[in-house]
Amino acid sequence: MADIRTVFINMEQGADYAISALLLQEDSGLDTAVILSLFTDRRAEDDDVLPGTSGDKRGAWIDSFSEVEGDKFGSRLWLLESAKLIPDTVNRVRGYCEEALKWMVDDGIAKAVNVAAEITRHHPLGIIAATIDIVKPDGSTTRYKFDNLWGEV
Repeated sequence: MADIRTVFINMEQGADYAISALLLQEDSGLDTAVILSLFTDRRAEDDDVLPGTSGDKRGAWIDSFSEVEGDKFGSRLWLLESAKLIPDTVNRVRGYCEEALKWMVDDGIAKAVNVAAEITRHHPLGIIAATIDIVKPDGSTTRYKFDNLWGEV
């Protein structure tokens, strides 16, 4: 069964559905699963420091239909909205990506998910990029590169 193909535009515009000849494109690969896993807001943990003053822990509506108790969808990358460009932020980007994609290994879709995050620009505004390698059960690897996964505001 194919998904509706979702394409990542950038951090400001987010993602959108791909259209071809006035029809929604299909995606039978990992692209849509990776994009939705990374860019859907996962519910914050009780000990997470929330950005802003709203106190909103966010979360995906799909969690209400989880077959596994306490299973959460999405990533906590949104928690980094007001983070500073320090090594801890780079580590959190990597960790949040790994957490968001762990389900692929748990469900047998991938043998491994390897995430590398790095600062790619310091000034005038810092940027953190991430490279994600998904090793499939047959040993082949699909690589995703997000050049502006996090940026200073």
